[in-house]
Amino acid sequence: MPSGSKVLKLAAVALLAVAVLAFPSIAPNPYILSAGVLVVYYAVLATSWNFVGGFTGYISLGHGALAGLGAYSTGILVAKAGLPPFLALAAAGAFVGLLAVPIGLAALRVRGASFVIVSISLVLILLLVFQSWSSVTGGSRGLVVPRPFQLTRPEHHRIFYFLFAGLLALAVLAWWLIDRSRFGLGLKSIREDEDKAEALGTATYAYKLIVFVVSAVFTALAGGLYALWFGDLDPVFQFSILTGSYLVLMALLGGVRQLFGPVVGALIVGIALEFFKVEYGDTPLHLVATGLLLALVVLFMPDGVLPAIADLIKRFGRSDRTSIREVSAAELREQRLQNAGGTK
Repeated sequence: MPSGSKVLKLAAVALLAVAVLAFPSIAPNPYILSAGVLVVYYAVLATSWNFVGGFTGYISLGHGALAGLGAYSTGILVAKAGLPPFLALAAAGAFVGLLAVPIGLAALRVRGASFVIVSISLVLILLLVFQSWSSVTGGSRGLVVPRPFQLTRPEHHRIFYFLFAGLLALAVLAWWLIDRSRFGLGLKSIREDEDKAEALGTATYAYKLIVFVVSAVFTALAGGLYALWFGDLDPVFQFSILTGSYLVLMALLGGVRQLFGPVVGALIVGIALEFFKVEYGDTPLHLVATGLLLALVVLFMPDGVLPAIADLIKRFGRSDRTSIREVSAAELREQRLQNAGGTK
């Protein structure tokens, strides 16, 4: 028989799945539906980031660049080479995965703040390249990507919502399988103490490189799907450091060591971002609000929302056990009084 905690977890997962699948049917208008597509897109990116951040503890702010590479690779193959959209998407994922090997070989040689700086450098370099290479990328004018489906706007959003949800399910499944594998155990040993793991015989460099490539492929597929959905790519937006910062915030908020932590974080941050943009437009105020949210997470929930909820449940459980001990003590006192009365 499964334990109560396992039943609770399965019920929560089932409830989340039902909510995700039911959302397109209950969305009141196309704008809310498009916002839902963006939130699921962020969930895929945050989960993809968590392959590196959650397993190895390496904080990358450069994953926005990998998403941008996936988006532009897909867009160029469709708009310039004339490939079918989803064949171009698969080719873009494979291309970014191959490109992630030399990037990882260079970036993963350093740790800590140095790795963060290297990841930021990747974003800035690719921004300059894609802005300057206007004959292929469209430069600052952007790149228009033909839509794969000739449908009304609500139906277009609905189809891509489910495509992003399917990709999210694959990413979560891959993370779950790695988490329970010997490979995942090696990755977590790197997170806890990389020097000690290497001294004990773990091929730390190879492990980091493999999981970085896996992360890059999922990130690129998410970026490619975004290109097919949105249909208009801008280098300034695609290669933005803010994107990487949002992913870190989402994963930290939900809990980097939790399977659904990045998904929960993406729901909270994605909805907050859309709300702030509606309320404050394109002013920097939405960035201030996002920064305050990050500060609150670091101050009050450093391990994330899901671990904080688990701690609350455990705390309530401890309080229940305390009340049992108090009742038992009262019963013992009553018994002693009865025994004392009987001896008189």
